[in-house]
Amino acid sequence: MAQTSLRTCRLELLPAISSALYRAGAHTLASSSPPPPVPKKIPYEASAHGLTWQDPYHWMENTNDPDFINYLNHENSYAQAFMSDTLTLQLTLFSEMKSRMPSKISTPPERWGPWLYYQYIAEGKEYPLLCRRLETEKSGWLQTVFHNVRGGFGKEEILLDWNEIAEKYGYVHVGTCRVSPDHNFLAYTIDTSGDEQFMLQIKDLRNQCIVPRLPVDGVVSLAWAQDSRTLFYTISDENQRPHRVLCTKLGSDSTDDAPIFTEGDSGFCVDITSTKDGKFITVNSNSRASSEEGLCDRCDQSISENEECSSGDYYLARCRAEKLYSANWQNIILPGEDISLQDMDIFDGHLVLFVSKKGVPMLCSINLSINFECKYQMEIENLNPWFFPLPSSSCSIVPGSNHDFMSSVYRAVLSSPVMPDMIVDYDMSRQTFSIVQQEELRGTSDGAGLNSVACELETNEVIDTRNCEDNNYQNSGLQGWKVLSRLYSCERKEVVSHDGVKIPLTILYSRKAWLRDQSPGLLQAYGAYGEVLDKGWCTDRLCLLDRGWVVAFADVRGGGGGDSSWHKFGSGLYKRNSIHDLTSCGKYLVNEGYVCKDKLCAIGYSAGCLLVGAAINMYPKLFCAAILKVPFLDICNTMLDPSLPLTKLDYEEFGNPQIQSQFEYIRSYSPYDNIPSGVCHPSVLVTASFHDARVGVWEAAKWVAKVRDRMCSACSHSVILKTNTTGGHFGEGGRYSQCEETAYDYAFLMKICGD
Repeated sequence: MAQTSLRTCRLELLPAISSALYRAGAHTLASSSPPPPVPKKIPYEASAHGLTWQDPYHWMENTNDPDFINYLNHENSYAQAFMSDTLTLQLTLFSEMKSRMPSKISTPPERWGPWLYYQYIAEGKEYPLLCRRLETEKSGWLQTVFHNVRGGFGKEEILLDWNEIAEKYGYVHVGTCRVSPDHNFLAYTIDTSGDEQFMLQIKDLRNQCIVPRLPVDGVVSLAWAQDSRTLFYTISDENQRPHRVLCTKLGSDSTDDAPIFTEGDSGFCVDITSTKDGKFITVNSNSRASSEEGLCDRCDQSISENEECSSGDYYLARCRAEKLYSANWQNIILPGEDISLQDMDIFDGHLVLFVSKKGVPMLCSINLSINFECKYQMEIENLNPWFFPLPSSSCSIVPGSNHDFMSSVYRAVLSSPVMPDMIVDYDMSRQTFSIVQQEELRGTSDGAGLNSVACELETNEVIDTRNCEDNNYQNSGLQGWKVLSRLYSCERKEVVSHDGVKIPLTILYSRKAWLRDQSPGLLQAYGAYGEVLDKGWCTDRLCLLDRGWVVAFADVRGGGGGDSSWHKFGSGLYKRNSIHDLTSCGKYLVNEGYVCKDKLCAIGYSAGCLLVGAAINMYPKLFCAAILKVPFLDICNTMLDPSLPLTKLDYEEFGNPQIQSQFEYIRSYSPYDNIPSGVCHPSVLVTASFHDARVGVWEAAKWVAKVRDRMCSACSHSVILKTNTTGGHFGEGGRYSQCEETAYDYAFLMKICGD
């Protein structure tokens, strides 16, 4: 189920201080402070394809080395000292963020069978609770009843309380939750250390007791069979690759669990789910570029595999259920010009398609059934689709759980940089929509609430590929869409990259606080795995916007958007394209006056740090500061070690350095291997997690040590490393701890930019 978060606020624009003046002051301050930690160097010679190089920080890859742990502790102490003059600012930012949160956060209920399922975060709590109530009467939709209180229907049952697990272990990350078809059991996976070794647990919801069984670790995905007594699950190998499907019966021990399928190719991961009618379990074997799918319906059945889908654009195929195992599939729907298929969902009377048209996400429904005996493949436009009304082209769409196969209503969560999260029900039979809930704001930048200052949706803001004057848009729900476009401008630009390709750039700023050529700015990009950059609503961001900052999102190649070529030409032997895309967007922000040229900052997460780190090496003066979070920076050495988790899976994304031409290409941009010597370097905050199972904590530590070793001594003081010793790749997770982390990040940026 989707979870909403709610926030807002305003502070007067603080007087700007020249970054040149600030940097002089920073170096003066640093000179009177303890110098940064200096780790030991141990000679180590690495080689590949006849090339030899020195890596004196290679020893850090042994995370059990007491010297390494001491080094991280010294770095944390240094970061604390460096940020000591921002403590008041951090508290102010945290207070603002917390004040925007409602005391309670809840999702509207979703009906599944006789039950209404929902989540909420109780007042003062960090984590959500998964709950349900029996629906004792059927009297219209329940959003009014559940908007502020959850009462009037059956007794509330708490199925899972994240807070209890966190209090017991000190950390919690719930991976997957699956309720059995008969609603009597909850299967879920939990990680209590941050290493993503998820443990399977099954809870009997009739007595609230955990079903006793030997523990199983490394579980990734879950799917119940239709009998509600059989559970399928996948487990990971020693490299954290989900590779095997097993089946367990309730009441049996894990030693009796039967293997159903094992994927022997180290470049493929296995995932499972159940079909919407519950009749079959789908077994999906995926690499970064291709996939295969099989089906089964019981523990003693072998997998029936369907033909492989290549790395080209998606299309839609089908076959009759009675001929399912014959692999006699008929390709029936192709995307059409400028449209690519991204995903689908199916109901008894409707097919829902997720599509992208020229990089803009859309949803449409098609009435079923389609003529099964058609001889020709059809395009989406030939099937009289109803495109769901959306507020704007910058809107992101996240599906609800939509469990009910017989329903004609599709639930989605909509969000944009200037529109608080909104849950919308689309009635596909009537071709109308209703707003179930929109995230509440407790105040905006001028002290007024959302309802009194927000703009009503303009007709020309609605996206539809056919007719914006369609009667579908003339309903009461239209006037309920609230955006903050009077207060904050959200512009979509196209920036010409180094090879002439136009890169989408979303630019967000306050209409009141922004100053042309004077405002600081923060540029974010990811550019990997075909993932679309999240540009949804975030009230924490208002702390920057209301102080005059510009926040920009670069949809560089390598990420999602449009057809599969957008990903292809930013990965592998085209990876440098995504780096150039990022720098082109940064230059655009400065050249067009959105951001002061001495106050442009960048932020990257995980693989997104590859772009930022490489961009800093290529253009050291482009950014004045950067934040690198759980950063992937030592790509060459990491990809040369196939024993590390996920390395082989990433060969298709970044290339295989065992092949000389690909090794040379990777090494040409690797952030760790191309740090220039003796030049001024931006101030950088690097955050890492000791138990990170995706990106080794040593990558951040090695990069910081090497940057300080090679850069000018004056700049080395403003590169800091902060390591989380308890969480994993995704941080702490609680809503208040997330605010504390964001406040720390923003305080660092404001300190460097003199804000």
